[in-house]
Amino acid sequence: MKTGFNNDLYMQLQYEAINKRISQFGGKLYLEFGGKLFDDYHASRVLPGFDPNVKTKLLLKFKDKAEVIFSINAGDLERNKIRADMGINYGMDMLRVVDNLRSLGVCVSAIVITQYNNQPAADLFRAKLEMRGERVYIHTRTAGYPTDVDTIVSDEGYGKNPYIETSRPLVVVNAPGPGSGKLATCLCQLYHENKRGVRAGYAKFETFPIWNIPLKHPVNIAYEAATADLKDVNMIDHFHLEAHGKATVNYNRDIEVFPIVRTILDRIQGEQQSYKSPTDMGVNMVGFAITDDEVCQEAAKQEIIRRYYRACVEHKLGLTDDSPVSKIEFLMGDLKLSPSDRRVVEPALKKAEASKQPAVALELSDGYVITGRSTSIMTAPSSCILNAIKHICAIADKMDIISPSVLTPIVQLKREYMRERSVKLNLQEILIALSISAATNPSAEHAMRNLGALRNTEAHCSCILPEADAAALRKLGVNVTTEPEFPSTNLYY
Repeated sequence: MKTGFNNDLYMQLQYEAINKRISQFGGKLYLEFGGKLFDDYHASRVLPGFDPNVKTKLLLKFKDKAEVIFSINAGDLERNKIRADMGINYGMDMLRVVDNLRSLGVCVSAIVITQYNNQPAADLFRAKLEMRGERVYIHTRTAGYPTDVDTIVSDEGYGKNPYIETSRPLVVVNAPGPGSGKLATCLCQLYHENKRGVRAGYAKFETFPIWNIPLKHPVNIAYEAATADLKDVNMIDHFHLEAHGKATVNYNRDIEVFPIVRTILDRIQGEQQSYKSPTDMGVNMVGFAITDDEVCQEAAKQEIIRRYYRACVEHKLGLTDDSPVSKIEFLMGDLKLSPSDRRVVEPALKKAEASKQPAVALELSDGYVITGRSTSIMTAPSSCILNAIKHICAIADKMDIISPSVLTPIVQLKREYMRERSVKLNLQEILIALSISAATNPSAEHAMRNLGALRNTEAHCSCILPEADAAALRKLGVNVTTEPEFPSTNLYY
């Protein structure tokens, strides 16, 4: 895979920039971490060479002087909001990240449930955490926000929410997704720190949009596509242009809220603080680490098409209205993109039409396209992955790398004992069968050892995938899209 991003350079620049910001505020900084700490696959897809776990690695460099607070919106808990690229809800995703950070020795000091209004799901989540000994804080909506600064910066506003005890110079505030209350948590903490006589500052670590590349750069447009459901719009930061005479890129929510944030910061700190624009608040060196702009542009265009297909599927499933689809279609029009610009789409549709079965096409790293269709014994992704791994390992197509003596008992188990209506083996089941066969079959063992070659490949399915298949493809690192079509007329199966 061609790379267009220098991850080591980015790590170095970002580490230096964060340290400089800590020093700027006298040794105590609340740093709002936008995006994902682990598995930031959007960034790694649009910036080939970007490590999806680079934020965590940065945290490890600050391990001895950093602690993490997580915020989660009570409304997201109540709605059971799902992280689409992982297939799990926000609550479970946050717990996953907490466990991962602690396993690396990073201090996670507290969890804050924001926008609390007696939501039953939030109460259950809090009780579950407290039973495990976690420090959980409840923040209600800030009185007076966003217009009444006198109330906001008072004991009836930020002061009404409890202070979270912190002891380290860098406090990272992260969340499972947007709208989780990270900014409000930071500002509440600044209010309480100031009352305690502690000088502390605020900054924001956000990867996208990238402030020092053009507004209409495909990488920035890909961010708009990724947040189409939030109606985010990239804009020139007019505050920065006016203050510094330089055009930079930010997005509508940060620009709209900046005047009130600046006023609140001034009121809390009792002095004219140094931020003249939303861009000033940011600590983002990612644009300086792009090494091949053409590679990143092409990667971003492909991500926009992937986002288009995801929006179409979510609309088909009734999860959203059609506005995200319309938004991304508009963005694609700007870049003269069409769904057919994704190479795996046409082969998947042709295979499905010819076989009258769901089909998957997968493009390998060398550009070769493999297809697979649903059979009586396995799903289309299962067939396609087996065909692909055979090609990678130069195993004859007619050779069985999974013994029938392994597959038959699994089918029998599903049909006779688990009484499942469909006995087709999904991708995870096929991979387990492959691992069993690898114990006695050298070809299967060779195939197992080469599964890593599927990472960062592209795939498309002629219909919406069952979650089990979609999850297995994600774990293999396959970037998969699907047509917004149901695989059958069944309502449940």
